[in-house]
Amino acid sequence: MPWQGAYLSAYRSIGSFRGDATLSTWLSRLVLNECGMRQRRSARRRDIIPLISSEASATETENVPDVAEGPDHAAARTQTRSILESKVGGLPEALRVVFVLRAVEELSVAETAETLRITQETVRMRHFRAKGLLREALAREIDLAESDLYEFGGLHCDAVVASVLAKLSR
Repeated sequence: MPWQGAYLSAYRSIGSFRGDATLSTWLSRLVLNECGMRQRRSARRRDIIPLISSEASATETENVPDVAEGPDHAAARTQTRSILESKVGGLPEALRVVFVLRAVEELSVAETAETLRITQETVRMRHFRAKGLLREALAREIDLAESDLYEFGGLHCDAVVASVLAKLSR
């Protein structure tokens, strides 16, 4: 949301407000600047050249099932988002702030450095470290879920045993 960035910008720079224009005009200019920045960022993404040809990409995507269908996939996405949000929330604050500005708000390294008043190298290091910690945390979640993937017990166990015994008795 552009206005969120504008609020942050207004908070950071209210001390530099000279009163040459009304406060509402100044705030409007901040929102317009934020919108312009988002448009430039979006335009940069459109200019990215894909690593594979569009023909190969079209062929590959035809073979991929559409997993966006159905309530079970929506529930899985919701659970995944919830897990990711909790892991991001568990990051140390300095890393979490950089990660959110870079990955969620999609600010550049320079914009993030300027916003937080830290060096660009510090932004890169914190973002790299945050992603590493998230990978580790998510890998632990997968490891825990992996052990329950095909839990062998109860009715499932009885059905497998019955099926094996039926095949053996033929």
